[in-house]
Amino acid sequence: MSSTLGASESSILLKQGAESKIHAVTFLGLPTVVKERFPKTYRHPALDASLTRERMKAELRAIAKCRQIGVRVPVIYFVDEQKSSIYMEHIQNSNTVRDFIQKVQAGSGDAQRLLVPLMAKVGAIIGTLHSNNLIHGDLTTSNMLLLEPAADANIILIDFGLSYVEASAEDKGVDLYVLERAFLSTHPNSEELFAHIISAYQEANKKGLREVMSKFEEVRLRGRKRSMVG
Repeated sequence: MSSTLGASESSILLKQGAESKIHAVTFLGLPTVVKERFPKTYRHPALDASLTRERMKAELRAIAKCRQIGVRVPVIYFVDEQKSSIYMEHIQNSNTVRDFIQKVQAGSGDAQRLLVPLMAKVGAIIGTLHSNNLIHGDLTTSNMLLLEPAADANIILIDFGLSYVEASAEDKGVDLYVLERAFLSTHPNSEELFAHIISAYQEANKKGLREVMSKFEEVRLRGRKRSMVG
């Protein structure tokens, strides 16, 4: 990746997905993550540029909204519109919630004692998002960073590439369902832990809660039917 205003020449590719590449660099002397959206050759260039620009704006708005409502997210350092890149804080001394859960469950200690408070924090964060009509769009335990020491349950939410603002119960129900599917596939036999997430979510998001939970159950049922018919 070519250097940009104050960025180091060297970079480390951390991750590449269907929409973007994630690099680790030093920017203005700070450990930095660069999220670089690359062109999609299957789309018309003008359409691709327009869609990319709108997705970047939505992601930046979501991150700003999180800071406003007290949900911890990486600090944005710089936005390079020409290169469709966002330079943001590289969170040090952290692990994904996914890795932490798997490590605890693989150990010999009391997993419930260690994980239940963490699940409550996860549920409260998602409830805060939804009570402010913010849909994450890709809720997984891989998109949650847990700062050391883990006992403090300090979580930083990341990857808002699919986020948007929406007040509908349907969209909030789908957001919960995405998390449930990801959670139970990544952490098998953890239904009880997920129940603690939902319980904390309900405490944090009272806005239209009955409708949200009803839609969540509807989406669950649709998902089961699709699984049964293949």
